[in-house]
Amino acid sequence: MLSASRTALGEVAELVESRRSDPGFPGLAADLYAACDLLEREKALREALSDAGRPERTRAEIAEQLFSSRIGPLATEMMLATVRQRWSSAQDLVAGIRILGDRAALIVAADNGTLDATEDQIFRVGRIISGSAALQSALTDPAISGSAKSGIVADLLAGKVTDATALIVGFALSHLEGRRVEQAIDELVDLAAQQRQRVVAVVKVARPLDADLTQRMATALSRLTGLKVSVNVVVDPAVLGGAHVTIAGEVIDGTVATRLAEAQRLISG
Repeated sequence: MLSASRTALGEVAELVESRRSDPGFPGLAADLYAACDLLEREKALREALSDAGRPERTRAEIAEQLFSSRIGPLATEMMLATVRQRWSSAQDLVAGIRILGDRAALIVAADNGTLDATEDQIFRVGRIISGSAALQSALTDPAISGSAKSGIVADLLAGKVTDATALIVGFALSHLEGRRVEQAIDELVDLAAQQRQRVVAVVKVARPLDADLTQRMATALSRLTGLKVSVNVVVDPAVLGGAHVTIAGEVIDGTVATRLAEAQRLISG
């Protein structure tokens, strides 16, 4: 997402946050997802609403005519505020609406006390799907409709996760729009961390870490980054020993496997 779009998203995200006490807020995420779904299917419409050459008022009028009868008043208000912004591309507009929906769902989770569980579940669902070639194939197959993909995810999550997890993950994985499954999940985990005002470190190790070691690693990473850090542990025997850490887009690779590979390159050289 380019600079103009990031600015636009920030402006509307602040507006969404400011309306969290609105009676219609619990339904906002689902309504924004519905608007996003429509724009993904209608190329001419999303291009018209993101066209900076059209007057702001005209874009807002188109959006009001289109969405006021399809989604709730609060969501319509958010859509009008969104299309009044300057977006770098039609794709960024759609992505921005999707992210606003994610944020709204996470705010509801924070307010009802399920944010911790939701964040953990999003991460775990991502690991389950990453470990299943069949699921990845189904979710990335362009021949399978979005509604069918939604059904696959709904069956996978039914009765096992919070409402927020089901809503957010269900939409993300049925509307990948060229993203990898891992990328979509990582974006959601990062958004959940932002809602908690912290960052997430993904730590790959050869064997499970106990709670004490996990906490000590989180503390060390917090000191290193100056941020509050939460640790998600991934067990991967291929690392052999040590740890591979991904945090805030940076990688710290201290695995035995990498050291052995480097030694082998030196010997070969």
